Amino acid sequence: MPQIVNPKAFLETLFYAAVAAADPAKVLAANLPAPPKGRTVVIGAGKGAAQMAQAFEKLWDGPLEGVVVTRYGYGAPCERIEVLEASHPLPDENGLNASRRLLDAVSGLGPDDLVVALICGGGSALLPLPAEGLTLEDEIAVNRALLASGAPISAMNAIRKQISQIKGGRLAAAAHPAKVVSLVVSDIPGDDPALVASGPTIADASSRADALKIVERYRLDLPTRVCTLLSEATSLPPTPEDIRFARNEVRLVASAAVSLDAAAELAQRAGIGAVVLSDAIEGEAAEVGRVHAAIAREVVARNRPFRKPVVILSGGETTVTLRGKGRGGRNSEFLLSLSMAIDGAGNITALAADTDGIDGSEDNAGAFADGRTIARLSALGHDAASLLNANDSWSAFSVLGDLFRPGPTGTNVNDFRAILIA
Repeated sequence: MPQIVNPKAFLETLFYAAVAAADPAKVLAANLPAPPKGRTVVIGAGKGAAQMAQAFEKLWDGPLEGVVVTRYGYGAPCERIEVLEASHPLPDENGLNASRRLLDAVSGLGPDDLVVALICGGGSALLPLPAEGLTLEDEIAVNRALLASGAPISAMNAIRKQISQIKGGRLAAAAHPAKVVSLVVSDIPGDDPALVASGPTIADASSRADALKIVERYRLDLPTRVCTLLSEATSLPPTPEDIRFARNEVRLVASAAVSLDAAAELAQRAGIGAVVLSDAIEGEAAEVGRVHAAIAREVVARNRPFRKPVVILSGGETTVTLRGKGRGGRNSEFLLSLSMAIDGAGNITALAADTDGIDGSEDNAGAFADGRTIARLSALGHDAASLLNANDSWSAFSVLGDLFRPGPTGTNVNDFRAILIA
């Protein structure tokens, strides 16, 4: 039977295998559009947009120009594509200026021109351009309310695209009559490309009525001007049937499903069984952590539903409804909850991390945990339940030295969770 000498190092290799499967240089090469007769203009937004732009420059055989926006510290050197940086997860003035720059880049194009849109997760916050009558402060307030609400990313983006001048397909509409080819790295459970980064180049059928239902369901406290706009039938985003989208193409170039399969394949080559629960798990991070813990303990005790040794993999995007003012993100919150539920269990080690390299607002992608995590916390004078109630999971894993800090990865296919039962 294979022995894993260092479970943390093993799980880390699986994480990097998942990230490598979504590497821009690899996934863009197989999805390049045909060169146009006219100009090629590259636009993009997201936490991996600079790396996508860098890879596209190396792969593209012909002249090009363009501009992309990414999170502060996530830039990559490009020769012909300008890389801008802005704030995430809350928008700022630099993001507002970047939105205008992207719109300028696609204005005045003709039918022989090509726009290549490099879209990945994080673009919603990086492209603030509030609808007429709203302000940047309004858009910041909406983002703050959404982040604290526990709403899934699909619901968040359904609202964001209704109050914008660039999201919900509006950027592609501004490029007409040029053809727009969107190359999308999905961080959305279910992989609907119209929801990634709130779909700046892809229209969908969601409506103002849908947005208002989300506001009511999650009891969102939004600025009065935003609520008024959502109640009106003006400045609506284009629909998929809009003639301006007739020639456009959308290509999903990377997703959680492919990345999880790559991690599973690596584990199996090492002689460890691997199962993928799902690539689209949503829900409260703490609750999802308890469910994963129950499955792991069942494997330890009864060799079911999977036989050990095995690594249990899952992806998707959990949410955190803020109750306290602690530090952390959804992956560390998942792990702290899981740790409490596997306390004392032997031979269980877990890694949960965001594939873009950042979990929440801190500098870690996630953390490691095992059956000794809670006992170690207690020995240091910390109460896990209190930390979890305060949404302070970062502090828990920081004091233990178990934070996982890979740095910016250049891609984003959402959460990666791996539980090794040896």
